[in-house]
Amino acid sequence: MRQVRTENRKPETGDDNREATPVEPLSTALSRLPFPVVRVALGVPLRRLFDYLAPPGETLTPEDVGRRARVGFGARSRVGVIVALAETSELPAERLKPVEAVLRDLPALPPDWFRLTEFCASYYQIPLGEVMLSTLPALLRRVDPPQARAPRRALKPPAAREAPELTGEQRRALARVAADGPGFHAYLLHGVTGSGKTEIYLRLAERALAAGRSVLLLVPEINLTPQLEARVASRFPGTGLTSLHSELAEAARARNWKAALEGRARIVLGTRLAVFAPMPDLGLIVVDEEHDASFKQQDGMRYSARDVAVLRARQRGVPVVLGSATPSLESWANAADPGTPARYTLLTLAERAVAGARLPVVRRIDARREKPRDGFSAALLAAIEKRLERGEQSLVFLNRRGYAPVLACVQCGWTSRCHRCAANLVLHLADGRLRCHHCGFECRVPRACPTCGNQDIQPFGRGTQRLEAALAERFPQARILRVDRDSAKSRKQWEALLERIHAGDADILVGTQMLAKGHDFPKLTLVGVLGADVSLFAADWRAPERLFAQLMQVAGRAGRAELPGEVLIQTQFPEHPLYAALARHDYPAFAAAQLEERRQAGFPPYTHQAMLRAEAPRMADAIAFLAAARAWPPAAAHPGVTLYDPVPMRLARRADLERAQLLAESPSRPALQAFLAEWNDALESIKAPSSLRWHLEVDPLEL
Repeated sequence: MRQVRTENRKPETGDDNREATPVEPLSTALSRLPFPVVRVALGVPLRRLFDYLAPPGETLTPEDVGRRARVGFGARSRVGVIVALAETSELPAERLKPVEAVLRDLPALPPDWFRLTEFCASYYQIPLGEVMLSTLPALLRRVDPPQARAPRRALKPPAAREAPELTGEQRRALARVAADGPGFHAYLLHGVTGSGKTEIYLRLAERALAAGRSVLLLVPEINLTPQLEARVASRFPGTGLTSLHSELAEAARARNWKAALEGRARIVLGTRLAVFAPMPDLGLIVVDEEHDASFKQQDGMRYSARDVAVLRARQRGVPVVLGSATPSLESWANAADPGTPARYTLLTLAERAVAGARLPVVRRIDARREKPRDGFSAALLAAIEKRLERGEQSLVFLNRRGYAPVLACVQCGWTSRCHRCAANLVLHLADGRLRCHHCGFECRVPRACPTCGNQDIQPFGRGTQRLEAALAERFPQARILRVDRDSAKSRKQWEALLERIHAGDADILVGTQMLAKGHDFPKLTLVGVLGADVSLFAADWRAPERLFAQLMQVAGRAGRAELPGEVLIQTQFPEHPLYAALARHDYPAFAAAQLEERRQAGFPPYTHQAMLRAEAPRMADAIAFLAAARAWPPAAAHPGVTLYDPVPMRLARRADLERAQLLAESPSRPALQAFLAEWNDALESIKAPSSLRWHLEVDPLEL
């Protein structure tokens, strides 16, 4: 840090020759202040706090702890958070800079927010300053934020809607929560699709609001918020509903976050980062679709919003409800595995809530006997035709966007490989581009093979665009709507597509996982599933869990109203146990089998993991860094932790960087945490090329 200079020289006195007053030493002046040292957390990758002096002429008090402050750091200014006031510093006072300004435009961040971020910094092995600053809206991290516009005029709240009559299962679930009384309780609400889980959330929110408390409602994706936001607003008009997600403009996000901090937002509805929203009167936390991988941050501060939500509820002494039709196996083990201590209370909704609505019939089409043509079996095409005749909607599900996964030359063997990644460029025929779905590189579709000049280059495999084209040729009279990341790049486009679906302006939907969860389409009675087999035998041991959840969710879109639903799955393996459990809608049986496999193999949740990843222009450098990390001498002092050999990642090259990983594992979470705390410090001392980057991820989802 730059020194604050103090010079005991006489100033110029002018013509009157008056005696100059000596400048008092800084250390003497500071000794009269109660807390002269200001300890600040900054969003930098250093595992320490930074000491500054109080701003000239100001005396800070404990009420300033939790406020933002602008400070000099290196050659520029940064915004940090005041975490403590101290009487002394390890550095001499003459080496400390003064705080440039204490920002008092907002109330101080509350103590429970400090406890939450401190735990996350410790558990996820991230510098405290990075945790704290990353949870703040971008506008509040700026040194010179632009003038925020005046808040928009409040839109007219939708007309209040009466609560529907509860089913017997819903009444029993609510009674169980009420019987437990106040305080921390964790509930796993396992409800089949359409069983009324949202109504449970709303009834519990109603109780919390009536008690003068606020509610935090988390959803995995922004695309799920419009429908839920409208439903919450209609049930609680004028209650201060606030949204927090990444598609909000910076000024709107800062306003909404401020409303939460000041207690004006009684219901906060948001995606994963909203789990850190400061809420002084928090009384209930709900995590909808708790199994969804979107709750895990995969870059920067790598944390699980679901797990943080449970921790926050425990710290605040309030209930937390995790809801899903296909709970994560970790949550299921916490609630229903007889070999694991019951940490969560299981609440079950086994029937659909709408009178007369039944779970869809799931049928398997043996693709070995009935060869698909243009991706579609005759049985699936016939089922779609029936729905067209009856004026009902069909959904064709394929979790692969684009026209085809690869473009190839059958003459010389050339394929459309990404030159920056170990992956293919995907053909997007609609706009004539080849795109890498990993690094974002794109180029025009070549007219001929770049290697041999053959003009007959062919697409191989299928994506949603190719299915859309095949259906348009087969059913020219049908209104076909494709819903994926290419057709719905913004929330506005997504809402327009939803409006068309609800208005009945589409007969056949072709979509990816965007359509798999959280949506009610009353006229949708058929779901056709293509390309699911690829996940059955994937190298990732989590793949079956993800596939079952995905198929269960997309199947749940069919027959949610009075019209019966049907699900047709095209597969080469119709006898596979996963499809058999899906046909029975038997998540408990599937979960029990998967947990037993994991117990025998020593996989989570029966062991705990951390992954050290490194990437560099040369694979040899990444492997060498990980090898040095594995050879760290004190590792022998942690016999309960196993370090595996460094290996290339499955996608070994991305964006011109070679990538490798090293797995650390232990049956004891405390033992792993103790090891990681020491290991993380040691990693920073390993000599490596400046081009190498590394990060440590606790509880990784991707292996």
